[in-house]
Amino acid sequence: MTMQQKRVAAVKTADAINAIEGVPVSEYARELSYRWARGELGDDDMLSALLESHKKLAEQVRRNG
Repeated sequence: MTMQQKRVAAVKTADAINAIEGVPVSEYARELSYRWARGELGDDDMLSALLESHKKLAEQVRRNG
């Protein structure tokens, strides 16, 4: 199994676990996960993108109460 295949399997497993647990995953996070799995993003790139997205979301929540 290649690294890409392992990453795709890991993403699918994470998606399935989140679905079972009822944890919503944004379309953006899902897109980033598959870009990471295909090797288009490195670990640090993915982490930075997710953190930036969450910071923006938190700011929107703070502003809108």
